[in-house]
Amino acid sequence: MENSSSSSNSSAPLAWHDFLDRMRHPSASDFVKSIKSFIVSLSNKAPDPEKDSAAVQEFLAKMEGAFRAHMLWAGCSEEELESAGEGLEKYVMTKLFNRVFASLPEDVLSDEELFEKISLLQQFIRPENLDIKPAFQNETSWLLAQKELQKINLYKAPRDKLICILNCCKVINNLLLNVSIASHEDPPGADDFLPVLIYVTIKANPPQLHSNLLYIQRYRSQSRLVSEVSYYFTNFLSVESFIWNVDAASLSMDEEEFQKKMESARVHILGLSTNRESQRTQTNQEQNGQIVDSFRNPGTHTITREYSDPPQMHEGSNDLEQDQPTTAESSISRLEEQGAVELLKDAQCSKYFQEFPYFYANAGDLTVDDVHRLLDSYKRLVLMYVTRSRGRTEGSSNTNTESEDGR
Repeated sequence: MENSSSSSNSSAPLAWHDFLDRMRHPSASDFVKSIKSFIVSLSNKAPDPEKDSAAVQEFLAKMEGAFRAHMLWAGCSEEELESAGEGLEKYVMTKLFNRVFASLPEDVLSDEELFEKISLLQQFIRPENLDIKPAFQNETSWLLAQKELQKINLYKAPRDKLICILNCCKVINNLLLNVSIASHEDPPGADDFLPVLIYVTIKANPPQLHSNLLYIQRYRSQSRLVSEVSYYFTNFLSVESFIWNVDAASLSMDEEEFQKKMESARVHILGLSTNRESQRTQTNQEQNGQIVDSFRNPGTHTITREYSDPPQMHEGSNDLEQDQPTTAESSISRLEEQGAVELLKDAQCSKYFQEFPYFYANAGDLTVDDVHRLLDSYKRLVLMYVTRSRGRTEGSSNTNTESEDGR
């Protein structure tokens, strides 16, 4: 059974490392081969969520049974065997994550549609729209539950994602319970809990929510989706269903008011998007103007952050590649529209700038994936710089020696 208490969370890393340590033992070589073989086999097949889920569940159950009969776990407690099963699931699903998470186009589309719908609801929904009792309305305290839920995309293992959901639910449940105790009322029931969970989820709006829930359903060991875990997770599935089917009646509104608020929300979000784009364009134009002036008047302007961004490189390549995100490309296109493309007609200048795809990007253009690429590129750039610097230094030293010998 899942437990999101601090003691459980602190022991989870220990259990994970214990599993890895046992897998390094020579007697576990057959286990290691089986695990790697399964991962490779599934990775080489076309995505089929139903078959993939069945295959993973069967493999995990089979391996856990084998653990019980192996000398590595001889005399171990049920808790230690449970930890082994958790470690196995975490390892396998972390390796398979990119292959099985949001593996179908329809899942990706559902993620986008759900995120957009929640974004609209965020603009106008209030606790009273969900009939949340005034005593339970505490948006400041609900922020903690939102933050727990928003962590869900930081993890790859089904259990870790599920823990984010459980923590969110338990924060809400504890808040409701404390209010009930303070007011000497009966403990809160599902009719009190679910509306608050819906509201918190809408306010949090974690990306890829649909795919996260499907991923947990498909790849979390079924033997562990029970009891309290099953209760909270089922409630969360109800939240998703509510949002998909939300209408005027479910928000205590008349149809005309609901449609008006949804349309107003669309206009508001479109306006925010347009304003951000305008601000980005204006910022780029100002920066581009400074770049143009610095070329016309060398030494009058100093380019700092724009030029400090490292080049992006492809995995396994020693060459610098021009492979930038769409947002960076659009920034460059704006620069070209301003006439700065004339500056890049010089072959040498063009070569230098094309090797730095993030040169024209703003901080707002970057995504989380870009940060990982930039960090990797930075490390590669440092290695290249040090290597080349040493090469020049040694080359210069050799040249001087040869010159002296020649004399």
